[in-house]
Amino acid sequence: MTDPLITQLSPMPEDWQRALAVVAHPDDLEYGCSAAIASWTDAGREVAYVLVTRGEAGIDTLPPEECAPLREQEQRASAAVVGVSTVEFLDHRDGVIEYGPALRRDIAAAIRRHRPELVITLNHRDTWGGTHWNTPDHVAVGRATLDAAADAGNRWIFPELTEQGLEPWDGVRWVAVAGSSSPTHAVDATDGMERAVRSLLEHRAYIEALTDRDPEEYVREFLIGFAREAGKRFGGRPAVTFELFPRAWA
Repeated sequence: MTDPLITQLSPMPEDWQRALAVVAHPDDLEYGCSAAIASWTDAGREVAYVLVTRGEAGIDTLPPEECAPLREQEQRASAAVVGVSTVEFLDHRDGVIEYGPALRRDIAAAIRRHRPELVITLNHRDTWGGTHWNTPDHVAVGRATLDAAADAGNRWIFPELTEQGLEPWDGVRWVAVAGSSSPTHAVDATDGMERAVRSLLEHRAYIEALTDRDPEEYVREFLIGFAREAGKRFGGRPAVTFELFPRAWA
């Protein structure tokens, strides 16, 4: 039974057709967001992924030139599990992504290419829930994505994009931040959870370098535990949470 004293989360908007997810690394979306994406693609919505790096600095035992193609392959397989076929990489350097105009321009270009109504990114704040320090890559990409949602619609910011044939896109209605400690909305994870588990398991090389535990046991405990905890604020249903930032005129 839901505790009436716990502030409940609102359902995510459903009156949209195209979404673009922009994150720093392979596996960022799979650590908690894939169940929502599976439910959206099941409903016939289009979701594309843009990865700012190839995650080449993510496995200590693999040099970057070997790690990058492996993690790219794992990411494409992972996306396919939840119905996403478009996966792009911007080739910024893993671990040292810099917030600034170059990153905003690359993300704005991706938004102009894909013309989404909903943009998804990852926690852009300094910490995870005030406890664990966030990585500079996540902070930079999250902040730049929030900014690029507006940049994409302004033809006088990065005019070179228009010269390249990427016309302004002012159709982003929301930016949804996954992994936020201040969520406002949620998606029921029930139907998408098994595919979310399989999707994260596609990052097997990364997971096996991260933990000595059985990969499936580790993945199930992590994803189901977070979904159940989030469900306390979503009518008792397992949930994927988002902090939703509407555009001013949405």
